[in-house]
Amino acid sequence: MQEQTQWQDEFRLDNGLIYLNHAAVAPWPQRTRNAVIRFAEENAYTGSESYPRWISVETRLRQGLARLINAPAAEDIALLKNTSEALSVVAYGLPWRAGDNIVISDQEFPSNRIVWESLADKGVSVRRVDLSSADSPELALMQACDRHTRLLSISWIQYASGLRLHLEPLAEFCRSHDILFCIDAIQGIGALGFDVQACQADFVMADGHKWMLGPEGVALFYVRPERRELLELKQFGWHMVERHGDFDAPDWQPAHSARRFECGSPNMLGVHALQVSIELLLEVGMAEIQKRVLENARYVMKQVQQSPQLRLISNPASERHAGIVTFAHTTADANALYRYLMSQRVMCAGRGGGVRFSPHFYTTHEQIDAALSMAADFRG
Repeated sequence: MQEQTQWQDEFRLDNGLIYLNHAAVAPWPQRTRNAVIRFAEENAYTGSESYPRWISVETRLRQGLARLINAPAAEDIALLKNTSEALSVVAYGLPWRAGDNIVISDQEFPSNRIVWESLADKGVSVRRVDLSSADSPELALMQACDRHTRLLSISWIQYASGLRLHLEPLAEFCRSHDILFCIDAIQGIGALGFDVQACQADFVMADGHKWMLGPEGVALFYVRPERRELLELKQFGWHMVERHGDFDAPDWQPAHSARRFECGSPNMLGVHALQVSIELLLEVGMAEIQKRVLENARYVMKQVQQSPQLRLISNPASERHAGIVTFAHTTADANALYRYLMSQRVMCAGRGGGVRFSPHFYTTHEQIDAALSMAADFRG
């Protein structure tokens, strides 16, 4: 039997609910729920009396996110609304030239495709690469680049298949060919250890509402310090200036930190929630979380492979999977199976031609067994 942990009490899901959908919208830990209640009560009874303390929570969130991705400093972290906004800041901040191209994969979530395709009127083209067209996904991406490639934008873990890309060789290739490197890390940060310095990323973005166990509406956006001024600003306001507390200053300049990408008032409710969720991840430790997430993913794969009724879609190679496992029924329709599991309160997703499970570090093998038993027994 899988060992229970001291963190189990943080997740008090309804009896009968099996939550295997952290790659979509995750449930909140108890401490996150409690932080939101406290923040709501403060607003209801004392308004903004505690605003100076709220700012300190925002500061702690930046510090926690910097630790989580090993950013050089908290000032390298901007707090935006979501991954799509961060990608748009990059797409519409870079000085494009007609004839430039952008390389992405053919498995990207729409957020990491549509924004680049929207640059067509600037003479910028998008190359969607079949990741299976070469000996490795990384090689396929590299072979698609040429002297006109300005940016490689890739999801670290593909949302439908769970395929994990090796970032370091892609980074080395980009550096040696003067190509900007953008990573959509939403399906990895909070599940696996991530080192933004080791992967030499120019831009990294990730919402907080998936594996980071936070709310929707807050996302981290990292920009390599030497790339900050490369991005032309398109949004302006009181919060993005260097002297953002001096409202009477007649002149202004953008903040030197990543705060330059935050034009107005922060989402303080989201900040309070995400800060304690990140605190939990750091308390448990990303090494422990990664070990447990990968163990759960391997367990799902093993059980699927041993079932005559189920067929694995995700790549089972240990260096290629993260927390996402996608599988199908050997005879039943994938959409029908997905709808059935959801009706049985198994929270999952229909993705990649099958059903996607994404258990987190606190998910038990017993829960996984129960969900897979329902999947295997389904007759459509």
